[in-house]
Amino acid sequence: SSSSSSSAAAGGGSRAPDTSLFVPVPLKAAEAAPGQDVGAELTRPLDKGEVLKNLNKFYKRKEIQRLGAENGLDARLFHQAFISFRKYIMESSSVSADLHIILNDICCDAGKICLSGHVDDLFPFFLRHAKQIFPMLDCMDDLRKISDLRLPPNWYPEARAIQRKIIFHSGPTNSGKTYHAIQRFLSAKSGIYCGPLKLLAHEIFQKSNDANVPCDLVTGEERVYANEDARQAAHIACTIEMCSTNTPYEVAVIDEIQMIRDPARGWAWTRALLGLCAEEIHVCGEAAAIELVTELMYTTGEEVEVRNYERLTPLTVLDYALESLDNLQPGDCIVCFSKNDIYSVSRQVEARGLECAVIYGSLPPGTKLEQAKKFNDPADPCKILVATDAIGMGLNLCIKRIIFNSIMKPNINEKGEKEIDLITTSQALQISGRAGRFGSSFKQGEVTTMHRDDLPQLKEILSETVRPVKAAGLHPTAEQIEMFAYHLPDATLSNLIDIFVSLSQVDGLYFVCNIDDFKFLADMIQHIPLNLRSRYVFCTAPLNRKEPFVCTTLLKFARQFSRNEPLTFDWLCRHTKWPLAPPKNIKELMHLEAVHDVFDLYLWLSYRFMDMFPDATLVRDIQKKLDDIIQIGVCNITKLIRASQPTAASGATLTVSEEFPLSRTKRDTRLMSELQGAKSPVQPPKAMEALGERRGKSLKAQRSVRREDLKIRGRGTLADRLLREGLLTQEMLRQLESEWQGQHRNGRYGPSSKRDDQISSKEMGKKKK
Repeated sequence: SSSSSSSAAAGGGSRAPDTSLFVPVPLKAAEAAPGQDVGAELTRPLDKGEVLKNLNKFYKRKEIQRLGAENGLDARLFHQAFISFRKYIMESSSVSADLHIILNDICCDAGKICLSGHVDDLFPFFLRHAKQIFPMLDCMDDLRKISDLRLPPNWYPEARAIQRKIIFHSGPTNSGKTYHAIQRFLSAKSGIYCGPLKLLAHEIFQKSNDANVPCDLVTGEERVYANEDARQAAHIACTIEMCSTNTPYEVAVIDEIQMIRDPARGWAWTRALLGLCAEEIHVCGEAAAIELVTELMYTTGEEVEVRNYERLTPLTVLDYALESLDNLQPGDCIVCFSKNDIYSVSRQVEARGLECAVIYGSLPPGTKLEQAKKFNDPADPCKILVATDAIGMGLNLCIKRIIFNSIMKPNINEKGEKEIDLITTSQALQISGRAGRFGSSFKQGEVTTMHRDDLPQLKEILSETVRPVKAAGLHPTAEQIEMFAYHLPDATLSNLIDIFVSLSQVDGLYFVCNIDDFKFLADMIQHIPLNLRSRYVFCTAPLNRKEPFVCTTLLKFARQFSRNEPLTFDWLCRHTKWPLAPPKNIKELMHLEAVHDVFDLYLWLSYRFMDMFPDATLVRDIQKKLDDIIQIGVCNITKLIRASQPTAASGATLTVSEEFPLSRTKRDTRLMSELQGAKSPVQPPKAMEALGERRGKSLKAQRSVRREDLKIRGRGTLADRLLREGLLTQEMLRQLESEWQGQHRNGRYGPSSKRDDQISSKEMGKKKK
């Protein structure tokens, strides 16, 4: 597609449509009943050989191509329309009388006085056919109007009808900015809190009710009423996608406002900021978003008051790296960016006789809270935490020191492509800031890296200013897509979305969010007969498309829904094989996490289609039980890893998870295949070169790029050099690797070489196929 979903077309000029997205509607050849070919009766039957010659002559005429362009047919559409037009005429046993007469007139004097000018008389018929197979040609102006996203403030007339006061609480992690906003929320007659995570919404819901301010909880999967009679409370804590833009409040709190730039979810913050009907809007987040929020509010005529907060406890970047897990201390948190590293590090920590808690993104909220509680409890022997950046938000943790196991992280860019890149300053600050939390037993925080080589780079990242947030996300609404579908009734939902984004116009303050997940689900359920609104809802379901079990379940949900058969508790139990036993290995633990996601999906759909997903209460009960089963698995995670070792020994990867695709990006796969099969030296990945540029081409950054490049390849310089010099063949290298792995498994390399053990385990996880 020639247009990026995140492109911002400033100004008023309309963009040329991306015609590669226009899918022709198939037209069947016309069949006439015997004796009803009026054209043939008025003239004579057509000589299809002559017709074909003249149609090809029509196609080649420059004048016809120019007329086509004037009517919206670029070269691609003109060619497709002609092929369809020619096929229709050649395969039809009869055509309309007027077209038959024109074709007869053109062909009748073939070879005598056939004037090429007559061929032009076909153009009105050709254009009519083109508009039948490309209905968007007739309504391009309407489609452009529907997809014009240049004035989002106008979408929220209720909010524009009041003069709102905007207060921006700006500061780093652990500065008390959200605390002050919440105090105002609690003192108001009515209020709404909008956060990025269920955990955060749940925390405010709890705090509010504990402070005797009745507050409801609203997430995609759950409604919890403070009042026993299910009467709506004046205060609501919700995940940001669930906020109402029609209900009036005295105070609204929008947390983590910098996420307005998120390529997938940014639209929800834009909607809340522009659309909430509250007298006061309290916005909390990084200073990097102040300028954008101020500019957006300038377009609504609302002023922004900025309140700045400093960190409440000191945070020190240490001058030394941890280097060995032998140097761990109580209150340490090792941050990894891959599940493989989580498993590897936690196994090595416990091999040293230390108990550790484990937290990563795909764990259920209840399990995360239990692991956090275990780590925070002074009486619990568990004093080490191994976690992903999931700890950056939503959990209160008593961490003394953050240790970055790596400073490379898989990311999804604006185009929906996977990249492995250095963590950003914003991410580094968010994670580092979890150390030395105000009110915890540690009065100051510390941050360092596992490896000595990473520490200078981390210091450089932390010292940089966070890049300003430049644009706010937008997403097409169900209403806009319905209007599109009215004009293009034969287009698939995935194609409608593509055409919408292709035609959409946004000004420089906005971008259209990535719609890949939406399109993935739209394509997956396209063959199932659903009305457009239901189809749209199914496609907005929050699920990880890398989880096959969850995706196939959504497919089954949609199929049964289309047959108007309710999805019962018994059906769900049969599908998930409930009840389930505690996991015996990592693969089983990952399956339980997927089943938990399936229960979440059921609950999410039950609030949108209550009649078809009627057993939400029963499902919530077994989901709580499943949470407990997963907790048992996570508490015994090192035993599960050991039980998974035979799988790893046979050459399979220890854990297969796309959530942290360190060894699964296209670039990484290419690097590995080049390394194993290329005769020439491997070139550094383009993203790494770009990375060096972005860091100002400093010597330090370039050195880091080369170092990390080698780290990703997982081979080191010696293997590369020996291969290049012909002293080692690919076969010898594979044999050495196989022998080394065998010796490692048999305990030949025990914990005596601690740093090597730790690095090699980490790199093995990335190398194995």
